[in-house]
Amino acid sequence: MSEFKKVALITNYNIYEKAGAAMTVAGRLYALGCEILVSAFNREKVLRMHRGRYRFTFLPMDELYAEADLLIVLGGDGTILEAARRSASRQTPILGINLGRVGYMAELEMKELDLLDRLFAPVPEGEVPAYTVEKRSMLHVELLTAEGEVRTTAYGLNDAVITNGAVARIVDIELSDNGVPVSNFRADGLIVATPTGSTAYSMSAGGPVADPRVQCFCVTPISPHSLTARPMIFPDTAVLEIKNVCQREKMLYLTVDGRISCELYRDEVVRITRSPLETSLIRIKACGFYHRLRQKMTERP
Repeated sequence: MSEFKKVALITNYNIYEKAGAAMTVAGRLYALGCEILVSAFNREKVLRMHRGRYRFTFLPMDELYAEADLLIVLGGDGTILEAARRSASRQTPILGINLGRVGYMAELEMKELDLLDRLFAPVPEGEVPAYTVEKRSMLHVELLTAEGEVRTTAYGLNDAVITNGAVARIVDIELSDNGVPVSNFRADGLIVATPTGSTAYSMSAGGPVADPRVQCFCVTPISPHSLTARPMIFPDTAVLEIKNVCQREKMLYLTVDGRISCELYRDEVVRITRSPLETSLIRIKACGFYHRLRQKMTERP
């Protein structure tokens, strides 16, 4: 028997095409004997669309994440990042189905739904399943007051970004590692990315691409006002601290995975370490990191 008995379908049900795609996947899961979990918030939308064809279990979002054996996320990378943040404490595996533009973290396209059967195929004794679970490191992000007290804590799969917010203006940021000063940056901001996040905003800002098997942080200045400021690689055992030392701007902004945003006042510090939590991504297809990188980054619509 498959270990995935309760499967949560996560997407933006307010968008008709995505809700329709979720119903298509629901039909396949129902045929495979799965219990299908959906957020209670979307109950009315789902009931109108499926018209009694399948049975669903509607749960509050927190209960849905607690009960699910598998999360099937239909959308782009942003939707997968949100699911990763919510599911990391329980290590619930995520299978991404791309409905976005790039879908770098997604495993399947809608035309590849036949591959879902591999998740639920019986595994003979002594053999391995027809899929793998890939572990991805995450950031543990703390925002410290000027007095050193923790004001906010967050977790991220991709990156933590410090900028001036909506206004593109040069700011001053001080970076240290384990209490040792590393560099002062005059730039539009600073990105600290995991290997997973190295192919997102960090890469667009000129940062390096890191294989997910490498245990590191990628630190990338955004449009630095200096000839010597360059991206840097740190081991993920580092304790990175980024301090707002900007005199012209009283307040900067910290954003984690593009979702969680906090005000960063003068002399406050963002402390970043490797989280003990990890994200579990289901891989079905026999292709590795570099094949996916080449395919997604050269075949954009």
